[in-house]
Amino acid sequence: GGTVVHINAGIAGIAVAIVAGRRKGWPKRAMPPHNVPMVLLGAGLLWFGWFGFNAGSALGANPLSVNAFVTTNTATAAALLGWLLVEKIRDGKPTTLGAASGAVAGLVAITPACGYVNVVGATAIGLAAGVICALAIRLKYLLKIDDALDVGAVHFVGGLLGALLIGFFGTTAVNSAGANGLLHGGGLSLLGKQALAVAVVTVYSFVMSWLIAMAIKKTMGLRISEEAEDQGMDLSLHAEAAYEFAPSYGGGQILSSRNINEGGSK
Repeated sequence: GGTVVHINAGIAGIAVAIVAGRRKGWPKRAMPPHNVPMVLLGAGLLWFGWFGFNAGSALGANPLSVNAFVTTNTATAAALLGWLLVEKIRDGKPTTLGAASGAVAGLVAITPACGYVNVVGATAIGLAAGVICALAIRLKYLLKIDDALDVGAVHFVGGLLGALLIGFFGTTAVNSAGANGLLHGGGLSLLGKQALAVAVVTVYSFVMSWLIAMAIKKTMGLRISEEAEDQGMDLSLHAEAAYEFAPSYGGGQILSSRNINEGGSK
């Protein structure tokens, strides 16, 4: 999961964001999430569903699935706290959005390791993911990459951490099919193999995603028009908005203030 899903998707998202370019007004104009309760609902559904993803990979109700279940929950909680700690120290206040982002970072990081580390290792992986992913958010501003959903900081960095930290915390006491990491007497062998896998997946996925995005950009196009971007994709693509603050006049019809002023309500 750490390489196949998260490192792959995270670095691919960065490649496409580079090719697509920045949104109008970014980063000077604030573009915060529009519905924090929905963010929390989504994070909660992910947290719950992730147990099936990780523990279910044992393909049975057995000690390995129990370990994966417990390490998944522990790492996620630790990452949530780690992210909030960074916000408290850096910004003065922890945020609800930060809690949700930290939880996702923890889920990402523990995915490749849940069947190979114990609870202590899971706690360390979760804390590392929460702290480092929270700090990694700032990189998109330094590099001027408009990564709107922070897939680079959360999924790429989180997946990278999870895959690499197996090389420290992996233990055959949890899974005899695995290997011992550096902190369990296994030396640097496992860490070296994990690092090689991370490097290969990162380079391959970035290059291929960049090439595919460039091909789409040069042919059918990768962005909506400037007019559609100004209007917003809800209205330009679907003729409706997620949140309608203007008066409603029956039948689900959306009327602009100009329509209303000109008698559109008749």
